[in-house]
Amino acid sequence: MNRTKTEPLNQSVRRALEMYFAELDGEEARDLYPLVVAEVERPLLEVVMREAGGNQSRAARMLGLNRNTLRKKLARYIRD
Repeated sequence: MNRTKTEPLNQSVRRALEMYFAELDGEEARDLYPLVVAEVERPLLEVVMREAGGNQSRAARMLGLNRNTLRKKLARYIRD
């Protein structure tokens, strides 16, 4: 498989946060932690669910979560 090297996730997050602060242009950031968690958690759940073939038990194992916890997170972020 011919893959291109991608930057590590932590560098992508760092770059996105630096851009976020630059765009604030001196305004004070508020509630940043829940914002970042929500921005990362949703695509994480979407990709893992796709990789697990929609199987919540398998996805929960992949994520290291209890299946009920996964179901709550899916209900929060992913609407049918």
